[in-house]
This record gives sequence, structure tokens and C-alpha cells, in this order.
Amino acid sequence: MPLIRFPLPIPKPASSTPSRALNRALSRALAALAVCALPGLPARAQVPAPPAVPASVAGGAAAPAAVPAPWVPALQRGLERAATLPGATAFGVYVRDLDTGDALSFHGAERWYLASSVKVPVAIAVLRGVERGAFTLDTPLTLREADYVDGAGPTKRQAAGTPLTVRWLLEQMIVFSDNTASDMLIELVGLPAVNAVAQEAAPGGLERITTLADVRRQAYAQLTPEALHLSGRDFLELKAQRGDREVKDTLARLLHVAPASLRPLGVGEAFEAYYATGLNSGRLDAYGELLAQLAQGRLLNPAHTRYLLGVMERVQTGPQRIKAGLPAGVTFAHKTGTQRARTCDSGLITRPADALHPHAVRAIVVACTRGEPSTTRSDRTLRQVGIAICQSGLLTHGKPHDLPCPTTAAAASTIVQPRAAAARAGAVDGDLLGGDEP
Repeated sequence: MPLIRFPLPIPKPASSTPSRALNRALSRALAALAVCALPGLPARAQVPAPPAVPASVAGGAAAPAAVPAPWVPALQRGLERAATLPGATAFGVYVRDLDTGDALSFHGAERWYLASSVKVPVAIAVLRGVERGAFTLDTPLTLREADYVDGAGPTKRQAAGTPLTVRWLLEQMIVFSDNTASDMLIELVGLPAVNAVAQEAAPGGLERITTLADVRRQAYAQLTPEALHLSGRDFLELKAQRGDREVKDTLARLLHVAPASLRPLGVGEAFEAYYATGLNSGRLDAYGELLAQLAQGRLLNPAHTRYLLGVMERVQTGPQRIKAGLPAGVTFAHKTGTQRARTCDSGLITRPADALHPHAVRAIVVACTRGEPSTTRSDRTLRQVGIAICQSGLLTHGKPHDLPCPTTAAAASTIVQPRAAAARAGAVDGDLLGGDEP
């Protein structure tokens, strides 16, 4: 960028005829300049030039933009193609190379419902409590009747009164996206601590995080305000219903209100009204910043950073999402999120160094979909995001053909078996009411 120079003001003479004093001053200045120009003499120290002013501020032409890394336009093209595939749903993506800082945002500055992605700041708040000495990972918490929340994971199958360690609950929350475990941990540390993590990492970019039980309460409250009194096993009974009529009749019975008093909305419309509140939502680039700070060790001490990323590498939900589109040999420490007509998959991709690629690559990816009732179709869109990342050259320093990438057809064949296995483990994302995750 050219420097904007600021000339010193020249005094205006009192008359049109220069004074002798002014002539003498000009002569001395010219002589000094001539001496400075002589060869062999040491140069005087120069006064630093004023800071460059952006051309847009100074009123000049805009400065040329930095040339993006080759993978950025390649990924942009890949995502644009993915958006036009048959059955594609609306999606947003944010990707950042942690080594170079190069980034791409594909609708990433918009607000998206993050679903169970909010469990990562919950985990960070818990591990900070461990670091402060407030409790340990081996501290037991007792499961109560009021703690039950519908969704994935084994905690809701434990009997009330069972002691469960903080470590076990944290790992169920991340690996299986267990809502009951999540809310027990949120009660342990408090929602202010969870939201403080989010605001510290991404000020203003992430909306207020609530408990997972409150997700249900707020969604059903779009049908009747009495839903704010739902608790415990009410959620499990509502989850067991398989149609709008059954859900609304059960809701009215649990709350002791007349079915006719419920608002004339479908359950899907109630969830859309809930999403419009902005709770548990945020910009994808803001959530990417939180993940970047986690990966860089800026939110937790080194031991707990390694521990949490290691747990995220063991995630069982969403095997047919971004992970299914990535090449063999990379690791993906991630967290999924699923709610009615909303899905997410976000985390840290690591391609280790090898003989062909002497420098490892670490990249953050955050991706969410919206508006698609079918979790399978949403998963397919997120898998295409993974394929586009693989083909862009991000993981191979700009050489897109150095790694064999899954194809759309090959990736589609991964849907059935991993999903069935995940179902047996209690980790399938998505259901009719609102997802196994919030």
C-alpha cells in the first residue's frame, strides 16, 4: 500500500516579496540538503514515516486484497457445486487453516442454530472447574429423577440415585451427545460459566446457551406457555410419541390443559419459532474461533486440551457427515449437533506429516444445515462439505490430487451400516420430535 505523506505547512510570507530572513533560511536548508547528498558521509537517522492509512479511509483507491491460498477459491467452487446437487439442503461453512490463518466463509457470518455443538463450551467450563480445584474428573454426581432429558446416550437408562463421575458424564456428553449428562454438568458449573467461555472466545458471535431441558421447554412453549413446567421423565414420554397429534395430546395431558388450548401450530412450526429466538445459535466463524482457541491451547491447560480433543476424536455420532468425506489417514476431533430440521458438524481436522507431505496440516471446519426435515439428506450435504475440503488442496498444501478423496457415490454407501451401528450404541442423530441432540 502506498504511504500517504503529510507535507509540513509552509509559512505564508507577509508580502509578495520574500524577506531577507526567509532567503537566508532557504539558503541554509538547500545547503544542508546538498551536504546530505554527498557520497561517503553517514546518513542521518530518519524520522519514521507516519503509519500507512488505508486507502478507503484516506479517500484514495482501495488497496489490493491479499491473494488467498489456492485452496480457498477451490473450496468455494466445491461448495457452490455441492449447493446445486440434487437433494442438497441450505448449509453454511467456515474453514480456517490454523497454520497460515487463511480462511473461507460460505454463509459463515449468518446466524445458525448450533444444536449440540454448544456442548464443547460446556466441556471447557467443566475442565476449567477442574483446573481451579473446584472438583475433579473423578468427583461423583448423583443422578436424580429431575435430571432426565430425552436424546442419545446411556445416562437416561441409568437408575435414579446412581453415582456418575464427572469424567464419565463429560465423555458421554461429547462421544454420544448425551443430553442428560450435559445438563448434569451444566448444573455443576452453572450456565454463567458456560456462557462466559463462549463470550470470551467469540465476543458477540455466540448467542445465549441454555440447558438441554430448556431447549425442549422453550420449543414446546411455542404451543403453550405451560410447557415451561415440563421436567424429567416428561421429556422421555414426549419423545416416545411419533406424530404431531400424539405429541400435542401427550403434552396437554402432562400439563393438565385442554388440547384445544394449544396453539394451532405443528410441532415443526413450534421448533421453527423456537429457532427464531436465537438461543443456542451463533455465527459459524465465531464458533470456529472458539474451536481455534481450543486447538491452540488458549482456553485450557495443555493436559486438558489434549484430553478434550482426544475425547472429540472418539465421537460416535455423525459418522456419515463431514468425516465420511475426508481422506483416510486424517483425524477429526469434532462435535455434531442435531435438532428437528437442523444439523451441524464441527471440529479440528489434522493431516499428520508423512514422507509425501513433510508438514502437518491442522484446520478448523464448522458446518451446519437448516430447513431439511430428513437427517439423512442433511448428512449427505455435510458429507459433500468433507469431500469439497478434501478436493480443495487444503490438506495437501495446494496439491488437490495428492490424497484420494471419497466420491459422492462411494460416500453414499457409508450411510446404512455406520448409522445402524450408531443406533445400537444409542448415538443416532435425529428423530421426529427434535433430534437425539439439542
